[in-house]
Amino acid sequence: MRVPPPKELISFMQSFADLGVSEAVVSALGAAGITTPFAVQKLAIGDVLAGRDALVRSPTGSGKTLAFGVPLVDRTAADARRPAALVLAPTRELATQITDELRPIAHARALRVTAVYGGVGLTAQAKNAARSHILVATPGRLEDLLARGAFTLDAVRILVLDEADRMLDMGFKPAVDRIVRACPAKRQTLFFSATLDGEAGRVARSYTTDPVVHEHGPTARRAAEDVEHRFHPLHGVDRLDALVQQLSAERELTLVFVRTKHGADRLVKRLSREGIEAVAMHGNKSQRQRETALRRFETGKVDVLVATDVAARGIDVSGISHVINFDAPADHETYVHRVGRTGRAGRRGVAVTLVAEEQRREIAALADRLGLEHGLHHGSQGARHSNRHGSPKPPHSGGGRRHEPRPGAQASRPAGASSAQRRRRRRSNRPGGPSRAA
Repeated sequence: MRVPPPKELISFMQSFADLGVSEAVVSALGAAGITTPFAVQKLAIGDVLAGRDALVRSPTGSGKTLAFGVPLVDRTAADARRPAALVLAPTRELATQITDELRPIAHARALRVTAVYGGVGLTAQAKNAARSHILVATPGRLEDLLARGAFTLDAVRILVLDEADRMLDMGFKPAVDRIVRACPAKRQTLFFSATLDGEAGRVARSYTTDPVVHEHGPTARRAAEDVEHRFHPLHGVDRLDALVQQLSAERELTLVFVRTKHGADRLVKRLSREGIEAVAMHGNKSQRQRETALRRFETGKVDVLVATDVAARGIDVSGISHVINFDAPADHETYVHRVGRTGRAGRRGVAVTLVAEEQRREIAALADRLGLEHGLHHGSQGARHSNRHGSPKPPHSGGGRRHEPRPGAQASRPAGASSAQRRRRRRSNRPGGPSRAA
C-alpha cells in the first residue's frame, strides 16, 4: 500500500490515486463514474490509510461514506479473520445505503460486506454476517446477533461510527458503549458526525486515541447554505391546500415531513384525493414496505415521500429538490436534519415550512436561531422568504416536474366555504375522477 502524501499537498490533489488509494479500488470507483474525490474525502482518506483514529465533522450528502469506506476497504485483507471491520449506523435505511455503496469497491478486493438490521430473519442474516469481512450494522440488531453467539467482534480492527450524533439522539449510547467494549482495545476508530460539540464530542474522544480532527462544511447544527429557506404563512388557508400548491410547482423529488405515523398515512390518502400520488414511510411500516417505498421514491416512480423524522434519518437520495415541513419541526436541530435531505453534493435545494398563525412566534424564533431570514415577525403576507444564501429561482428548473392543479383547484373560493366543501366542489367538477398530470 502506498504511503499517504504530505498534508500540504492534499489541497492540490484531484484523484483517489494521488491520495494513496490502491489501483483495484481506484478502478472500481472509476467503473462507477467516481473519479474526483469530494472535499471531505481529500481531508480524511490519507489519515485513515495511515491508520490514524479520526474525528470528522461533515454534513450528510458530502461524500463521507467513501471518506471512510475507501480506506476501510484498502486496509482490510481478504484473508483476515471475520468480521474485520464494523460500521455502526443509526437506521436500517442508512445501513443499507452504506452497504450498497461499499459493495462494488469491496468486491474489487475480494471482500464481503453485509448489512445487519432489524425487520428481517435472524438466521440467514447471522450466517451472512459471520462470513463477511465488513459489517454495516444498527446497534440493536447487532447486539441481538452477538447475544445469540452468531459471531464475535474479537477480530475487528477498524470501527466506524457513522452519523454518530444521530445515534446519540436516538438513545443508542448504552448499546454503542457495549459494542465498543466488545471490540479489541487495539483498533482504529473513525467517528463521523454532523457535530463534534457537546456530548457527541465527549463520546468521540472517549472512543478514540490521539485522533486527527477534520471539520468540513457549515458549522454543525446550522441550516444548509445550499438551500433556499422559505417560510410560508398560511393566513387562514387550509394546510393541505397550501401543500398541494407547493407540490403543483416545478420540482423534482420532494420529501414531506409530518409529526406522526398516523399523520403520514392520512396525508398520503388526502394527497391521493387531490390527484397527487405519494408514499408513506414511518416506524410502523415493515422493512419490506419501507424498502419498497424508498425504492419507488429513488427511482422517481413516485416523486413525493411523506415521512416522520425517525423514518427519514439516514435517507440519502439524490434528486430531492424540495423538503416541505407540513408539520413544523420540534426544534432547530430537527429543522437542520430535515432540511439536510436536500441541497446535497453541490446541488441547490428548497426548504418550505408551512406556518400557521399560532406558530409564527415559535417558527420565527427557530429561524432567528439559525440565522435565517423569514419575515414572520412583521406579519409579511409573502409566501417566500429566502435566506441570504438562497436563490430566487427554484433549483433544477430545466428538468423539474410540474403537477398541474386539478380542474377547479385554483378557482375563487366562496366566502365562508370550508376546506372540505372546497375539495368536494373540486372533485365534483372533475370529469372522470382522479388523474395525475405528467
